Order: sequence, then C-alpha cells, then structure tokens
Amino acid sequence: MRALIVISFLLAFVLMVVPVSFQWRWCRPEFVVLLVIYWAMFTPQHFGLGAAWLVGLFQDLLELAPLGLNAMAMMLVAYISHLVYQRIRNYVFWHQALWVFVLIGIFGLFSSWLSSFMGQQVGTPVFLVAALLSSLFWPFLVILMSRLQVYFRLLQ
Repeated sequence: MRALIVISFLLAFVLMVVPVSFQWRWCRPEFVVLLVIYWAMFTPQHFGLGAAWLVGLFQDLLELAPLGLNAMAMMLVAYISHLVYQRIRNYVFWHQALWVFVLIGIFGLFSSWLSSFMGQQVGTPVFLVAALLSSLFWPFLVILMSRLQVYFRLLQ
C-alpha cells in the first residue's frame, strides 16, 4: 500500500512541474492536494498528518516556496479530511466533488493567507478555478485509484 502511495505522489509531482504557459497556470488541477484528500479519506490508517506534512514540504522544495507554506496547508486539508472521511466516503461522486472543491478552496485560501503574512503579493482568488477543475477530476481519480488497489489486491 505504501508503495502505491509513494508512486502516486511521485506521478502527481511530475504533473505539477510539467511546464504550461503563464496564462494557463491557474487551470491546472491540484493533483497533489487531490491525492492528499484521497489517501486521507480512503486509507486514513496509512496516510496521516505527518505524511501530509512531508508531502507539503516536498512540494515547497519543488515550487521554491517558503518552507512550511504548503506543508501547513496540506496538514490542514488532511486534518479536515480525517475528521469527515467516514461521512464523505459514503456520498455519491458529485457530492464528494463538492467537498473536494471546498477542501481545495481552503487549501488555496490558507496558502494565500500565509503568503500574505510573509510579505508576498497575493492576487485575486483565481485559485478557485484550479479548485473547480480539481473537483471535476475527482471522480476519475477515485475510480482510477480504487481499480489500481483492486488490481494490486491492496483493498481489504
């Protein structure tokens, strides 16, 4: 199970650093945050707050962001996901996608808030476009990851 978690995050980091034009950078889904939400909800016994912090710290290193910026935001998202995972897992996909939109919106808002404390210029709330696209991508991610877990016989 842990190998699948690590491989999925490595793939998400690769998708995160794929170059896109400046105008389209806000239209990229938040793949790393989506995986944090997925693993925190569907396998909370294997993915906790410490793992979310490490993923966020690695994202800080890749983005050359101030250390701890994404780590704190990832921990917040993982914490909320751990609080409500039993309820959200039982919802239909479109309802789960609404929750994912809210969680990724919280991630973007918290990151912008922390950036403003560090003296960085904070723009408009255009991060909600990425949250919307990520929530539309959510059902495909859940289906893909559950099929991979069944294929590798990792579901219990």
